Amino acid sequence: MQRMAIDKTPEWQALLAHHRSLRETRMSDLFAADPSRAQKFTVRCGDIRLDYSKNRITGETMTLLRQLAQVADVKGWTGKFFRGDRINTSEDRPALHTALRQRTGTVAVDGKDVIAEIAAVRQRLYAFAGAVRDGTWTVHTGTRITDVVHIGIGGSDLGPRMVVEALRPSTAPIRVRFASSLDDAELAAALEQLVPASTLFIVASKSFTTPETLANARLAKQWLLTALKEEALVKGHFVALTSKPEEAKKFGVEAANIYPMWDWVGGRYSLWSSIGLPIALALGPEAFDRLLDGAAAMDAHFRETPFEANLPVTLGLLSVWYANFFGAETQVLLPYDWRLRLLPTWLQQVAMESNGKSVDRDGKPVSTATAPVVWGGSGNDGQHAYFQALHQGTHLVPADFLVALSGGANRAALLANCFAQSEALMGGRDAIAAGGPHKAMPGNRPSNTIIFPQLDAKTLGSLLALYEHKTFVEGCIWGINSFDQWGVELGKVLAARIEPELKAGAGTGGAHDASTAALIGAYRGKS
Repeated sequence: MQRMAIDKTPEWQALLAHHRSLRETRMSDLFAADPSRAQKFTVRCGDIRLDYSKNRITGETMTLLRQLAQVADVKGWTGKFFRGDRINTSEDRPALHTALRQRTGTVAVDGKDVIAEIAAVRQRLYAFAGAVRDGTWTVHTGTRITDVVHIGIGGSDLGPRMVVEALRPSTAPIRVRFASSLDDAELAAALEQLVPASTLFIVASKSFTTPETLANARLAKQWLLTALKEEALVKGHFVALTSKPEEAKKFGVEAANIYPMWDWVGGRYSLWSSIGLPIALALGPEAFDRLLDGAAAMDAHFRETPFEANLPVTLGLLSVWYANFFGAETQVLLPYDWRLRLLPTWLQQVAMESNGKSVDRDGKPVSTATAPVVWGGSGNDGQHAYFQALHQGTHLVPADFLVALSGGANRAALLANCFAQSEALMGGRDAIAAGGPHKAMPGNRPSNTIIFPQLDAKTLGSLLALYEHKTFVEGCIWGINSFDQWGVELGKVLAARIEPELKAGAGTGGAHDASTAALIGAYRGKS
C-alpha cells in the first residue's frame, strides 16, 4: 500500500492550523499564565534533564506533534531498528549500532546472533588497549608505546576524537592524537615532537580504500621508515580498524593487529565499535564500558518510554515543529563546557549525513523540508561572536544549551551565563527598557536546556545516544532512510578523475565545465 505523504495527513494539517493560531504567541505570556509551565515541559532520563519549556508550544502543540509521530509510525520503525530489520533499504542492511551497546539478549543478522561476536571483538580490543597502556605490549624493537596517532576521516574520526577530547584526563599513560585531512599540515602537527620508535598508528577505514586515510597512512609509513630504516620494523607500528581485513593486509598491517567492524554499522555511528579503540587507549577500557552503559540506558529509555516522557522523541518532534512549520533552516548546539566543544561537529555529521535527503524511502521526492543545518560550538565563546545574530538577527534559530551542574571554580559563573542566555532569548527586551531600538531584542527565540550533574563517560554516552535517536525520529517523520549517505559519493568519483589532471604532465582527462577547467589550469600554471 502506498504511503500517504506526511504533509497530506490530517495530523499535519491540524498542526498547520495550530501553528497559525500560535505563531504570534509570546513565550513570556505563556509563562505568566502558567506558573507550573517549566515543570510540565521537563522530562528526564536518569540524571539527564531536558527543560523544553522555552519553546513556542502549548500542551496542545505537543499532543498534535505526538499524533504526527503516531501516524508516521515512529514506534513501529523503532521496533524494526532495534530488531535488526533491514531498514537501510537502499543498501539492504540493518542499522545496528545499538547492538554494540547491548550486553545481553540476542540480535540476529542473516540468522546469526551478533551479540557474542561483538563481545569477542571488544574483549580483544580491551586486552590490546590494556596491554598498550601498561607497557606489556611493545613493538618489534621491544619499545613500549607512548603516543598513538589515529588516522581516519568522517565517522572514523569525529566520534573518537570528540569523546577523547571531552574526557581526556590531565595525565594518562598514552597520548592520543588525530589526523583526518588530506592537508599534510594536520598530520605534520600530529607528529610534531613524537618519537617514531614509540609511536603507534591506528588506520581506521571501513573499506580500507578511503583516499584521505590511505594517503595519510602512506605518509605515516614513510615517516617511520625514514627513522626505523627497516620495513619489517615499520609493520609493527600499525593497527587497522576495518571491515576489509584483506585490504589492510595488502597495506602491510599484520593480521594480529587488524580489528573488524561490520557493514551494519554506519560510519557516523561507529565510535561504539572497534573504531572506538583510541577511546579505550586514551581513557582505558573501563571508561569505554561506562560510555556504552550510558548509551544503552538511553537506548532503553527511547525504546520503552511513552512519547510524553521520551527525550529523543521530544527533541525530534520539536525539531520538526520548527523546521517544517516555522521554516527554521538551522539549529544551534551550545555546550557550556569547553570539553564538549567538538560535540556540534560530531552532530553535524550524524544529523546532516543521516537526514540530508531529498527523496523518501521509496525514492520519491520528499514533500517537506528536511535536515536543518546543525552548527555551534562552545556556548560561552559563542556569546562573544554569533550570539549577536541569535538575539537580534532576522533568522529564527532554535538552540540547545547543554551544561553540567558541577565543575571547577568558575562553574557558577558559567551556569549563570548559560541560564541567562536562554532567558534572554526567550524574554528579549523592548526598545523603551533598552533605551533605543538598537539595544532592543525581540525575544521569543526558542531553546532547550539539557542539564546533568557532571560530565563523565556514562553521561556522555547517554547524550550521544540521545542525539542519535533524535535524528532517527526526524527521519521517521520525514519518511526518509536515515542510514545511507549516497550524497558523499559523487565528489569522490570526480576527485579521482581530476587528481591525475592536476599532476605534472597529465592530460586533460576529459571535459569539464569552464570554471573547473580554469581551476585545474590555474594549478598547472596556465592562465
